[in-house]
Amino acid sequence: MTPFFHNVIFGFYPYIALTVLVIGSVIRYDREPYSWRAGSSQLLRRRMLIWGSVLFHAGVLFILIGHLVGLLTPIRIFDWLGISHSAKQLLAVMAGGIAGAMAIIGATLLIIRRVFDARVRATSSFSDTLVIILLWVQLALGLYSIPYSLHHADGHEMVKFMNWAQGIFTFNPAAASYITDVASVFKAHIALGLTLFLIFPFTRLVHMLSAPIRYIWRPGYQIVRAVRRKGS
Repeated sequence: MTPFFHNVIFGFYPYIALTVLVIGSVIRYDREPYSWRAGSSQLLRRRMLIWGSVLFHAGVLFILIGHLVGLLTPIRIFDWLGISHSAKQLLAVMAGGIAGAMAIIGATLLIIRRVFDARVRATSSFSDTLVIILLWVQLALGLYSIPYSLHHADGHEMVKFMNWAQGIFTFNPAAASYITDVASVFKAHIALGLTLFLIFPFTRLVHMLSAPIRYIWRPGYQIVRAVRRKGS
């Protein structure tokens, strides 16, 4: 990859993807609120859906939290806590590997269900199938990168990704330079992750922003009464 394309993909593309994610999500929620849903097909082949969905969502949620904490927490905080780079690297590999394995098994079950079950396939859109396949590929890249991470057990490579991610959010023009010499699998993983951010507002992924957390503290139960018509 030439230096120009490297800077475009890892220096400018992140801002394009994040801008589209934020603005696109707001516009969709404002203009098409009834499309803001996951489009559940739980009435069809329910058992495979439950196993696949639980494994996939639990694994992906853990991975997302781990990436956010691991990449965006300033390095000096880990140093202050006495967590060495090698220890953080090992924890990330172990925890990420377990979560990634759970998620890709779940994604595989969901793909099999969506592609090979005629009824589920009939209720699926092209974007539904494309998104789960892209997520599967992203998970596979993440798992494939584990041996490369173990090869740099001192955590030096991990620090490069932390500097890159924090450089993007602090508008550091040299952010892309931090990952110039990392392995291609890491670059592919980052590029595909940014692409998922880019298509986020136009797919069912938006339901991630509508987790029903408010039901935890909602007072009482919701009572639904039938409306009696006059003369009935």
